[in-house]
Amino acid sequence: MDEPKSKSQKKRDMTALQALGAELEALAKDRLARVPMPEALADAIHEARRTTSHEGKRRQMQFVGKVMRGLEDDEVEAIRAALEGFKGTSKAETARMHLIERWRELLLADDDALTRFLGEHPGVDVQTLRNIIRSARREKEQAKPPRYFRELFQAIKTALEAKDSAAGEQPPTPEPEA
Repeated sequence: MDEPKSKSQKKRDMTALQALGAELEALAKDRLARVPMPEALADAIHEARRTTSHEGKRRQMQFVGKVMRGLEDDEVEAIRAALEGFKGTSKAETARMHLIERWRELLLADDDALTRFLGEHPGVDVQTLRNIIRSARREKEQAKPPRYFRELFQAIKTALEAKDSAAGEQPPTPEPEA
């Protein structure tokens, strides 16, 4: 038989629900729209977003916590699962950006990296990519603004997206040669 919760445990649970409400309030608008939640909670969060005064926001977030305490356990778990899904998406996006940055650094440092990149991404326009790399190296030497450095990033990103859409797989991580 379940024992009743202690007062301290109830407070910890309430604090956790308020923190979950704060995470929801901090989400981007498009992501918040994808979180499964009752209309009362959605209204409370939208009201918290519109509130600008510090004390008003604090009280509204207390209300969000109160609304969340009234939710069923499965509703709270659905909200938590949606938030965890967003965190996983963010990690994947971050890993992808790091991969693009590694390719960019390799391509700027070594001409052999271009051969490996073209081997893995045969649909890339070789001449255009070489020109971008050459221009990025030149602007780095001359301490100019990083226009081609950014353009190289976009070219690599486009090549990886084209490969992913064609193959439906994750791109391999570049290995720097020793």
